[in-house]
Amino acid sequence: MPAQFPATQWSEILRAGDPTAPEARAALEGLCSAYWYPLYAFVRRTGADPDDAMDLTQGFFEHLLQSDLLRSADPARGRFRSFLLGCLKNYLSHQRGREAALKRGGGATTISLDAGAEARFTREAADLEPDALYERRWAMTLMERAMNALEHESSGHPERFAALKPLLTGSDRESSYRAIGERLEMSEGAVRVAVHRLRQRYGGLLREQIAMTVADPEQVDAELGHVLRTLGPAGVDL
Repeated sequence: MPAQFPATQWSEILRAGDPTAPEARAALEGLCSAYWYPLYAFVRRTGADPDDAMDLTQGFFEHLLQSDLLRSADPARGRFRSFLLGCLKNYLSHQRGREAALKRGGGATTISLDAGAEARFTREAADLEPDALYERRWAMTLMERAMNALEHESSGHPERFAALKPLLTGSDRESSYRAIGERLEMSEGAVRVAVHRLRQRYGGLLREQIAMTVADPEQVDAELGHVLRTLGPAGVDL
């Protein structure tokens, strides 16, 4: 059976077409809060220092939430990541040459930004261009949110999930299924079945995360392909 998706947040925003509509603003704030770091990383990679990058990112969100940019969003393209990056580039082009970054916005906090963002940025690959870094971080954020949702669903068995999680992502190529089974008091076959089921669920949750950022569920497969091309398959049955 094909996956069934409820109305997605981004499609709700596009339908409203008005950032002042309560449902549109709430949905937009939620998506911006989830995906602000890729934008911060993009701004940093374009040459802004940490303080200015934080201010510019915050200023961009304030501009986005208070402007009529949503009315120019093209439902035919419909991908939230593309809409955000295009709006950010336009915003930055208008901010060049101004001395104070967000001080232009009166210092209002629009989206809560993580004070640890710069520590994350210092670990980014130095050879990635701004656009490539944005796309990579966007894809990683989608996968992280799907994994967090899977962990929440598995909260009744935290130790088992912690042991099996590296096998889902492919980050653990040393531990054998048998060794993990002995640790969890499970047979090797039971471990393989558990990992297979978690991988399938992880793939479903990733699709749900993607569905929240496109205008039409029919775009999910194409967007999933983009994620996998950006990062490479993460050892997950999708």
